[in-house]
Amino acid sequence: MPDVILFISLCASQQVFDMGDGETSNHSEVTDFILVGFRVRPELHILLFLLFLLVYTMILLGNIGMMAIIMTDPRLNTPMYFFLGNLSFIDLFYSSVIAPKAITNFWSQSKSISFAGCVTQLFLFALFIVTEGFLLAAMAYDRFIAICNPLHYSVQMSTRLCVQLVAGSYFCGCISSVLQTSMTFTLSFCASRVVDHFYCDTRPLQRISCSDLFIYNMVSFSLSTIIILPTIIVIIVSYMYIVSTVLKISSTEGRKKALSTCTAHLGVVSLLYGAGFFMYLTPDRFPELSKVTSLCYTLITPMLNPLIYSLRNKDVKESLRKLLKKKIALFSSFLLVVS
Repeated sequence: MPDVILFISLCASQQVFDMGDGETSNHSEVTDFILVGFRVRPELHILLFLLFLLVYTMILLGNIGMMAIIMTDPRLNTPMYFFLGNLSFIDLFYSSVIAPKAITNFWSQSKSISFAGCVTQLFLFALFIVTEGFLLAAMAYDRFIAICNPLHYSVQMSTRLCVQLVAGSYFCGCISSVLQTSMTFTLSFCASRVVDHFYCDTRPLQRISCSDLFIYNMVSFSLSTIIILPTIIVIIVSYMYIVSTVLKISSTEGRKKALSTCTAHLGVVSLLYGAGFFMYLTPDRFPELSKVTSLCYTLITPMLNPLIYSLRNKDVKESLRKLLKKKIALFSSFLLVVS
């Protein structure tokens, strides 16, 4: 993975350098970018710093806690929790690509990020966000099998298939990220290196590009369609069958039990895709609105996902309760020994 990022960075740097030699008056070699962040009064930077720090701390605690619960409780050794553990891993890492730099920039005067750092940030964010989209589709398929074909669930959702679905999600994310990052950083950038955003994203980087963006936008749109459309189709079709099956269940309690995990999954899907569609399908006329929307899927969604699944899931709540009791017992024993 580091070799891939280095390769993309070197190729992009060479492209910018070549263009700088050819058209010195219009282009210059870009060695770093400046992340503007939020255009607010300086006295509000402390408030935003504390807010970002609080949200990121909750992301760390929530997702690391979720992974710890799933890995330590044998009862959660099922396909659904295998996918959920990977979802927490992805949320943890793609928010960590964005949050630390954004938090640091609230105190920094320069707010700069190196060219290689910007490439790395965009590459890793695109990798994890696309992987999450495919993983959510795999989770929808898992719920479809569990509710619509429960007698064959253990056979159809085998360990091998689950690993293949997760590995395939990462593979699709990696391919998409390589293509998107390569296209973005082979654009030529003007003398301005100011990125009007709090992280390196495609839209704000396009704004400071001197290149003709028609072909870039067409390829980017086609790539997005190839990525997003299959995942949405899988999710929609899966839930059409799930709803049809649930409506046939006679007891109210049975319907509630069948839909208990589905509602949590739908909540996560709605947060991620809703914010993403609003961000990338609306005109790029209001940069500040784009920044606020970006917060939904870069920080808010990773923070809420563990809460959504833990609050809606009895098994997770029971495992958390047992884990806390065990930790409290160990701490009490330690205090007794010390005293």
